[in-house]
Formats: sequence, C-alpha cells, structure tokens
Amino acid sequence: MNVLLDHLDLFRDGFLGTLALTGASALIALVLGILIAGCRVSPVPPLRAFGTAWVTLLRNTPLTLLFLVAFFVVPQVLFPGINSFVLAICALGVYTSSFICEAIRSGIGTVALGQAEAARSIGMTFMQSLRIVVLPQATRAVLPPLSSLLIALTKNSAIAGGFNNVDLFNIQKTLSNDGFNILVIFFWITLAYLIITFAISGIFRLLERRLEVAR
Repeated sequence: MNVLLDHLDLFRDGFLGTLALTGASALIALVLGILIAGCRVSPVPPLRAFGTAWVTLLRNTPLTLLFLVAFFVVPQVLFPGINSFVLAICALGVYTSSFICEAIRSGIGTVALGQAEAARSIGMTFMQSLRIVVLPQATRAVLPPLSSLLIALTKNSAIAGGFNNVDLFNIQKTLSNDGFNILVIFFWITLAYLIITFAISGIFRLLERRLEVAR
C-alpha cells in the first residue's frame, strides 16, 4: 500500500496515459476498421484486394515489429520529429483495425442479403446502403467481438511503455528500477488494468442490453 500512496502521482499519470493510448488508438482502429470492412465487401475488385491485403498483412505482423517500424522507420523516412504518443496510437490503431475489420465483416454477413438488395432497388448507392441499412443491423452481432478486441487493445498498449510513453507499464518499469517490490508493483498495475477492462466490458454490456430492448 505504501508504494501506491507514496507514488500516487506516478500511478495516476500511468493510468491516465494508458487510458489516453487506449482511447485514441481505439478511435483510429474503429474508423479504419469500418472503412476497410467496407472495402472487403465492396463490389469493386481493387477495393476488395486492398482490404484483403491490409487485413492479411497486419494480422500476420507482430505488434512489436509494427512498433519498431513506427518508431525507427517512419520518423526517418516520412515525419521527422513526430511525437512518440502519435506514433504509438497509430501503430496500435492500424494493427487493431485489421481485427476490427474482420469483426465488422462477420457482422455484415449476418444481415440478410435481401436488405442490401432492397436498398439498392430504391436507388441507394453501395455506400448509402452499407451506412444506412447494413451497418446498423450488423451492430448487435459486432458488439461482443468488439468488446474483446478493445480489451486486447488495452493490454497491447503496454508495449507503448517501452517506447518512451508514460503508461502503466512504464510506471512499473520505473518503480522496479528504483528497487521496489516487484510483486507489490504488479498487483497495483494489474488492478489498474482490470479497472479499465471491466469498464470496457460494462459499457459494451450496457450497449448490448440497450440494443436488445430496441429490437
């Protein structure tokens, strides 16, 4: 308990850092995931090929390797001096987008084909039918896997702590180097991660119940 109370500011900064990393990268992942899922189910072959290549490449690339590329290649080639937080959320968001894309594509597959055909028969474009008709109906099926993916994203954000970002993992490393009991530190860090992941689970359970009532 003394470790927590004596370094409360440090734990608070790490907790808020993990929240910021998770929230910002989740937003990037959701936006990209929806767009790439649209490409995956598009009637345009080049878009389908692009979506397939995106998912195949990123799902088979270790996240640590993606971080190495983001921190040691991107600043040298494209954006010199870019902030480490931006690099971290881009790496996390781009990586997670491939998994979110597949979750959304699976949800789209649960919507009856006739729904999209009916939308196009009244003059809607593919993007309009996807946005107005298909995606809203696919939401119920997509919520459970999205919850799991965002929880995984929270845990994956720990990698950012090894790349000059302030988060819970970085705080653990700092306190361990200062000689504090590693088991006590891990207890408080684990508790902080559990608070975040249980909050995510609770939010998605609430969303699922709201959608069930609206059914």
